[in-house]
Amino acid sequence: MLLILRTLPMLRTAFLSVLMLALLAVSAGAAATHKSRTHKTAATAHAVHSKARSTAVRAAKRHTRKTRRSAARRRVQSHHAHAIHATYTRMRRHPAPMTEAENDSPAPDAAASAQPATDTSPEDSPAQAPAPASLRVTRIVPVAPLRGSAESLARQNLRTDQDHLERILNSQDLDDRIARGMLVPVPTSSALSVNQNLPQDRRYCRPWTASFLHDLARAHQQLFHTPLEVSSAVRTVDYQKRLIGMNGNAAAAEGDVVSPHVTGATIDIAKHGMSAREIYWMRGRLLALQNEGKLDVEEEFQQACFHITVYKSYAPEPPAHSPHTPPRRRAATPPPARDNDGADSEPAPSGVASRGR
Repeated sequence: MLLILRTLPMLRTAFLSVLMLALLAVSAGAAATHKSRTHKTAATAHAVHSKARSTAVRAAKRHTRKTRRSAARRRVQSHHAHAIHATYTRMRRHPAPMTEAENDSPAPDAAASAQPATDTSPEDSPAQAPAPASLRVTRIVPVAPLRGSAESLARQNLRTDQDHLERILNSQDLDDRIARGMLVPVPTSSALSVNQNLPQDRRYCRPWTASFLHDLARAHQQLFHTPLEVSSAVRTVDYQKRLIGMNGNAAAAEGDVVSPHVTGATIDIAKHGMSAREIYWMRGRLLALQNEGKLDVEEEFQQACFHITVYKSYAPEPPAHSPHTPPRRRAATPPPARDNDGADSEPAPSGVASRGR
């Protein structure tokens, strides 16, 4: 019995020792786990902070580069605008001598619009006249791109001013000029199409521009058997203002030097789908016509098109008859129709172009 009583304290001490060791082991494991979790959390926070800081640095660098590019672009545009204005002013003060073809340019729009539509016959239509010899050339040689310049844009504005072409302000002004026959539809055919995204009321151009399109498309189809596509034609000043906000390459809408599209004499011919031979042929023919003073061309690459401003000298109106030349016969005017109540009603004009809406 005494032996058992002496043994119990020893067992109790051993049990308590084992229990204390187990508690110490559990505490040490918990401390190690907590330390590991703390270290992992700190590492994750540091990684997140580093990523956020690097993202902020990259964003700041991008903003700086964008700001510098915008400032450089504004400086270039400002310099380009000043150069165009200076060139335009110099051309106005010291105009170059006009060529023989330019001297044959007709009177202002008002005189042309005042002439009755029945005064011209199909034989007198510019579209029926033979195409210029420059378009009938079939030889194709590599030609450098016809890049635009400040002098070219200034010359386009000066020549359209000399042709007495007013700027078309808004949709109402555009509708009025279409109704008076000052603008005619783009002459679509199997040789010439219009981009389907172009609104119907902007598929119009000046009559001599339509003659040029007819001749160019016919000569191109005879050689390549594919149609040309008009991607842009007449614009209004209001539309040009909106276009400037969407396209940094667009010319000004107001001032001395503006986009000649607002006069209706300019069209864009798309280059997409053209082969290298077709582009060389276009460059050669357009450059020849430009050297003859009949048009000005700028080859654009951002929109991939030929920007062409055609002048009245391309298809001048026939001169007034002299005393030795009998006047052209006017078409007979039909008698006025009568309504049911017997009152006369004015016949519908035959020369008004269709709105195409």
